[in-house]
Amino acid sequence: MKSLVSTDWLAQHLGEPGLVVLDASAHLPDAQRDPRAEFELAHIPGARFLDLPTLIDPASPVPSAIPTEEQFAERMRAVGINNGDRLVIYDDSAVKTSARAWFIARMRGVTDVAILDGGLGKWRADGRPLEGGAAGLQRGHFTAANGPGTVRFKSDILADLGARREQLLDARGRPRFTGEEPDFRPNIASGHIPGSRNLPYNLLFAHDGTFCSTKDLRRAFDEAGIDLDKPIVTTCGGGVTAAVLLFALHLLGKDDVALYDGSWSEWGADPVTPKELGAAA
Repeated sequence: MKSLVSTDWLAQHLGEPGLVVLDASAHLPDAQRDPRAEFELAHIPGARFLDLPTLIDPASPVPSAIPTEEQFAERMRAVGINNGDRLVIYDDSAVKTSARAWFIARMRGVTDVAILDGGLGKWRADGRPLEGGAAGLQRGHFTAANGPGTVRFKSDILADLGARREQLLDARGRPRFTGEEPDFRPNIASGHIPGSRNLPYNLLFAHDGTFCSTKDLRRAFDEAGIDLDKPIVTTCGGGVTAAVLLFALHLLGKDDVALYDGSWSEWGADPVTPKELGAAA
């Protein structure tokens, strides 16, 4: 199974043994949307609700940190997933949260996991069937393992600021990156990490919500001043849309990448970390 599957592909394979569809929708607070309620109202037939906002490590000092192996394994068992299952993840979110779920799943040992291109919006636009209600689940048998996916911490970013061995790429919209627009979270500074570049994640999608062609993806990274031959660390507001950049880079065959999980919600809250305002240098 490819890392990105179309709605046509899913319609043809839906219901196959070992193929599990997960709704990984999550929303920013100002959206005032309840992803579980929306899932129970209408979802892809047979899909299960991941509850991505709670799939975190609450013991970590990093805001909304990636779950530990056991925390992830327990969630997989709770939604009825078994070792060896193929996962297709979708969302109905403006911030494309399926990419975050994809990154976590791979990092925690799921070997066959894909994103549904265009998500629930494309599925609906195609006129495909939906169903309502909560999914009735039997507990699965799942064991997590180390998989591909690298995380950077604030200490790593601070240590590399002078050397700049890794390119920093910020997925937030330009007004928040430059500091013209304040962060929506309280007590978070404006601006960006010094030396970082900016590629708003929404520029990676076509009008129908599907990912742009690989040619257009390459152009977007190039125009952002990113050298695809060098390592990249992606960042954003809270580690969600940074995963969209990582997935797009994966589509381009680039995997020497890492996610700064704390992102601006951690960096901007620390009065000691350096900040920059304005456009990327």
